[in-house]
Amino acid sequence: MILELLKLFFIFFKIGIFTFGGGYAMIPLIRTEIVSNGYLTIQQVDQFIGIAESTPGPFAINIATFVGYNSYGFLGSILATLGVALPSFIIILLIAYFSAKILKSKPVRSALNWINPLTIGLILSAGLQVFLEANFKGLLHSTEIEIDYIGLGIFFVALTLSLIFKKVSPIILIVISGILGLIFYSIL
Repeated sequence: MILELLKLFFIFFKIGIFTFGGGYAMIPLIRTEIVSNGYLTIQQVDQFIGIAESTPGPFAINIATFVGYNSYGFLGSILATLGVALPSFIIILLIAYFSAKILKSKPVRSALNWINPLTIGLILSAGLQVFLEANFKGLLHSTEIEIDYIGLGIFFVALTLSLIFKKVSPIILIVISGILGLIFYSIL
């Protein structure tokens, strides 16, 4: 029994380590491994795939749990689930370990020190373009400028609220702006 449980674990470990792209990419390997090792028939695998897709959670975890439980009960479900999840966990740990070492290197830190302000600049530039295009139609690409006074008014109300009430949630500001926009644009 112990050897059979270890075999189940390593079959799902192999499925977890050799499939990239998530659940649907795993289906061919899952079908081959489960059927060739006699855990289920093709028809049963297809039924389990349907069940795994309709239950909450990651597909691979669900199918491993179902097959493990169907084959060896509770212990089988635990080992199959661990088998399919462990490769991803190990890979993430290795990436975290090496990325921490890489981030400590002087050239990488220097590059990040340059990239951070550039990223902020790109975000501000995109925000400014959207703001100008939304409130001053034609400003960026035409000689005729149409000013959206309602949009500007709503923007300044939200800005004023955020300056007066420092801890106001951005979600609240978005909701207030949306309501004001709905009211004023439907009236005027």
